Amino acid sequence: MNYTFSNRIASLQPSIIREILKASSGQNVIPFSAGNPAPETFPIEAIRTFTQSILEQDPVTALQYGITEGYVPLREALQQHLEQNFNTGKPSDQLFIVSGAQQGIELACKVLCNEGDTIICESPSFIGSLNSFRASGAKLAGVPMETDGMDIDKLEHALQTEPNVKMIYVIPSFQNPTGVTTSLEKRQAIYALAKKYGVMILEDNPYGELRFKGEDVPTIKSMDEDGLVIYVGSFSKILSAGLRVGFVQAPHEVVEKMVVAKQGEDVHTAMLPQILAHRFMTEYDYAGHINLIRDVYLRKAALMMDKLQEHLGDAATYTRPDGGLFLWCDLPAHVPMVDYAKTAAAQGVAVVPGNAFLVNEQDPCNAIRLNFSTPSDEQIVKGVEILGQVLRNSFS
Repeated sequence: MNYTFSNRIASLQPSIIREILKASSGQNVIPFSAGNPAPETFPIEAIRTFTQSILEQDPVTALQYGITEGYVPLREALQQHLEQNFNTGKPSDQLFIVSGAQQGIELACKVLCNEGDTIICESPSFIGSLNSFRASGAKLAGVPMETDGMDIDKLEHALQTEPNVKMIYVIPSFQNPTGVTTSLEKRQAIYALAKKYGVMILEDNPYGELRFKGEDVPTIKSMDEDGLVIYVGSFSKILSAGLRVGFVQAPHEVVEKMVVAKQGEDVHTAMLPQILAHRFMTEYDYAGHINLIRDVYLRKAALMMDKLQEHLGDAATYTRPDGGLFLWCDLPAHVPMVDYAKTAAAQGVAVVPGNAFLVNEQDPCNAIRLNFSTPSDEQIVKGVEILGQVLRNSFS
């Protein structure tokens, strides 16, 4: 049988990250390539207790179909939480539950973009979103990242010159993959440009509660007086990635279309994880749990940066994130990143070459993304030492 795939899918390639993860899933591999939350932050006993209670007290609700918009008590709790902690949610907005933030991103693209329309993205950016956009048939336009977010002049140039721009996609807090936080001034500038040129902003904020240093920066959604921002969040980094519970807050008219699109994908997000998320928000020490995660990541990030200085020294420069899960490490220009990643993997350390996150993967890049949340402290110490040895012994 000769298979003919759709135009939207035929040119897509497997995620480099997922392929590296498959190749580096052995017990002896140090997983700097992952993007998983630290296992020690999972509230396992609470999840076990809540699950038992739910199945004893209200099994039918947990096991039956639900409405596409999501479990009402969870939506109400989230609405209150976002208003109190992120100052989001105008009367014209609506919130609904999705099967992980990734689905919210995909649905936003599906309802706003036709094939050939342009989505402006930070470059580098989250590969999962980039692949969703590519699968939709959208054209991607990358805007380089600076130490405090997108290059604003180049963003405006893209808005002026790219055809049919429908959306600006940003991860303003502790960006994946760079760890960069967009400054307040640049957030305001991004919003002003979106308003000026009549395009939507897709604000992806899965790490927003994971700040372990510095002061919070207002979300772009909190500035939204014109119905321009689709705000996407998730329980993946604060409760459990495997439960696949995310949410979208956006103008009512946009949400209505996203809900219809979701009905064609999975009908609704699984009920038991939604009820678990609600119990977690309302019956658990939510604030205490967030503080625990922050303490873990503060320690792990500091440890990784200390070891990078010790073992790579001036040969590498790297971001110093104030939160999130990642840092971005630039190595000397002569080092071929894919070869470096393969050599490191052969030595038992999995990293992701930076070109995987570029809008155009063929563009030059001499960076790797490093994740500090997944590996243990011992793995961080050993893994960074190996990265230094690989650099000195194979690419000096």
